[in-house]
Amino acid sequence: MFRETALQIEKTSAQMRETDLRFKETDRKIQEVSRQIGNLGGKWGQFVENLVAPNCRKVFAERGIPVHEVHQRVKKRFDDGRNMEIDILVVNTDAVVLVEVKSTLTVRDIREHLDRLGWFKEFFPRYGDCRVMGAVAGMASEEGAEEFARNQGLFVLVQSGETMELANEAWFQPRVW
Repeated sequence: MFRETALQIEKTSAQMRETDLRFKETDRKIQEVSRQIGNLGGKWGQFVENLVAPNCRKVFAERGIPVHEVHQRVKKRFDDGRNMEIDILVVNTDAVVLVEVKSTLTVRDIREHLDRLGWFKEFFPRYGDCRVMGAVAGMASEEGAEEFARNQGLFVLVQSGETMELANEAWFQPRVW
């Protein structure tokens, strides 16, 4: 009887080791799929930014903001670990527009962008004398997001066919930071 119990324990232990190996392999596969999805998300975000950026010059010039430069993925990191990334930075001699680009724009994204606008001049002091304005762009938006952005004084860019256009009314005056 002890021998049978010992054999059963050994068999169970072997099955547990095999199950453990399978779990480890499953975990490895999940991590790989997660990494691939993350890469795809980053590429999708870059794709959307590449649709928005070329339209910025025309869209903002039509609103009286001549554009001299358009930069994508502008980053700044302080030694203390604080950092900021701007999807699209639209620049002229006295104004900059920070454009946050999302495949699906949410109110949370807009709130984060408003915070970013408040910190911008600390991160980029060379624009200290410039009027700083904000804009958001999305291929789609959650309900109420575009209205929230306009009410916060942000330009709202929306897809229109193969291009982007401002959804703000002609009389809209952007908030200046």
